[in-house]
Amino acid sequence: MTTHYTTTAKGLHWLMALLIFGLLALGFYMADLPLSPEKLQFYSWHKWAGVSVFVLVWLRLFWRLTHRPPAFAASLSATQQTLAHLGHLALYLLMIAIPVSGWLMSSAKGVQTVWFGVLPLPDLLGRDKALGKQLEELHSALNIGLLVLIGGHVAAALFHHLVHKDDTLRRMLPARTPSNS
Repeated sequence: MTTHYTTTAKGLHWLMALLIFGLLALGFYMADLPLSPEKLQFYSWHKWAGVSVFVLVWLRLFWRLTHRPPAFAASLSATQQTLAHLGHLALYLLMIAIPVSGWLMSSAKGVQTVWFGVLPLPDLLGRDKALGKQLEELHSALNIGLLVLIGGHVAAALFHHLVHKDDTLRRMLPARTPSNS
């Protein structure tokens, strides 16, 4: 069994990390801006990137299901392995739920989602201002949950690297190239 992630898995991991950090930063920044053409442009970019993450997470899940990830470090107890699995599952669920909640919110607010300004996506709900506000709160809460999970994910990787001194972090870094793509 390989001890490395594939080049494709690494690429998807780091591309999505970059997109998600950008989405989080843009989302928190634009939320409190006064209504303006600039704010509307930020919302469009945020939606484009959100739909892209939604597409990429499905590609990433397909890749993970068809390419077995490396085994956990031998130093992990069964409880730690279960927690790691649950953490990864929660990350994947949020990477799906957050774009869906944003799409639902836009639909309820009567603002269609148009991917890259050219591909209109169907509204998932009818216009409902109160529901739109509830979905906005849900979208925000899910993003805060994602930030907490990302913090735990990064902390766990650093703990493995600095305390356990195992290969957990290094095998996902872009500089390390496995033999299988």
